Amino acid sequence: MACWLYEGLLLFGVVFIAGYLFGTLSQTRHALDNRHLLQAFVFVVFGIYFTWLWSKGQTLAMKTWHIRVTDRAGRPLTQGRALLRYLLSWLWFLPPLTVIGPFHLPAGETAVLMLGWIAVWALLSRLHPQRQFLHDALAGTRLVHDAPGEARARLKQRKADGLA
Repeated sequence: MACWLYEGLLLFGVVFIAGYLFGTLSQTRHALDNRHLLQAFVFVVFGIYFTWLWSKGQTLAMKTWHIRVTDRAGRPLTQGRALLRYLLSWLWFLPPLTVIGPFHLPAGETAVLMLGWIAVWALLSRLHPQRQFLHDALAGTRLVHDAPGEARARLKQRKADGLA
C-alpha cells in the first residue's frame, strides 16, 4: 500500500501535465468546461502510463519499493496483459464511484466511502490463496519482490543477450 500511495504522488505530476496539455489544446477557460472530456483524457493518459511501464516491469514507485509485476510464469507483461491489468485495476474505485455519483455525497462521506472500500478491497486479498488482489488474479499477473541485485543481474543478462 505504501507503493500505491507513492504512485499517487507521482501521478499528481502526470495529471498536472495532462491537464495542462488538455487545457491548452482545447482552449478551456474554466475548470468545469469540458470536464468529462478531461476525465476521459486523463483515463487514457493513465492507461498509456501504466501499460507502458508495467510492460517494462515496473513504475518508478515499484522500483523504489522493489516490486515487479510479472505474468503467472514470471515473464514480463505483454502490452495487452498490462492494459487488461490497468482496466481491471479500476475495480479499486468503480464501486464507490457508482454510489457517489447518483447520491451527490458531500466530500467527507465520499472520502469515508472511498477509503473504506479500498481498505475492504485490500483486506480481501488476504483470502486469495496466493494473497493477490482480484485484478491481478483476473489479469493473470502477480507482484513479486525484486531485490536490487536481481535487477542488476537481469540487466546484465539482457545486455549479454543483446536486448539492452
